[in-house]
Amino acid sequence: MSTVIYPSPIFGPVKSRRLGISLGINLLPRDGKICTFDCIYCECGFNNDRKTKTPLPTRKEVYTSLEAKLKEMKEENMLPDVLTFAGNGEPTIHPQFNEIIDDTIALRDKYCPQAKVSVLSNATLISRPKVFEALTKVDNNILKLDTTNIDYINLVDRPAGEYNIETTIEKMMAFKGKAVIQTMFLKGNINGKSVDNTGDTFVSPWIEAVKKISPREVMIYTIDRETPVTGLEKATHEELDRILALLKAEGIKASASY
Repeated sequence: MSTVIYPSPIFGPVKSRRLGISLGINLLPRDGKICTFDCIYCECGFNNDRKTKTPLPTRKEVYTSLEAKLKEMKEENMLPDVLTFAGNGEPTIHPQFNEIIDDTIALRDKYCPQAKVSVLSNATLISRPKVFEALTKVDNNILKLDTTNIDYINLVDRPAGEYNIETTIEKMMAFKGKAVIQTMFLKGNINGKSVDNTGDTFVSPWIEAVKKISPREVMIYTIDRETPVTGLEKATHEELDRILALLKAEGIKASASY
């Protein structure tokens, strides 16, 4: 079982497969996980196994910690390529997410203006006006869309509350290209059911949804770390390459992490 829990509110820097030298901003507690999904492949483990006993970091704590770390990195001449909102769950849960995004952009402009601000989100809360507004401000608005199949979503991504895939896709379309779609491809079984989403049954309707969303870019990837359940397998290099070629044939900018 995976037990990777990140410090809060700042962690890293770490080398990201997709983003370069990334300084992490974790708006969730340091001792557990809070997420609107409960993905079977999450490196932080399942929600119920990682219940927290500490509060969310405050806006002031995030600002103070981020500024201190950026000062330190500037003195060491090791500024980040990206400031990434990620960590122990869904960052847009934080009630002051919009304001913290403003603070982060201001600190970025002051200490490392070349760095990008990225948010890794599962897109469950993008219907909230302030969350939507905040995501329009960042450089990399990276939104999860593993499939368009609701049965698969319920099996693999496991939404914690009501989730409507059609509504989510419509809201992604509302970003008008200012979004990056991130999709996990994997294989294997859970509870006797296949979780293989690499075949055309899943890939073809997913590509049609991507075309509607018209994102700036699509990032596809597969399992890279320990997962909270056994029986999951990486998508192969060849399978990811095939999906990548299908995206590019549609004129969609895309990249793969193997």
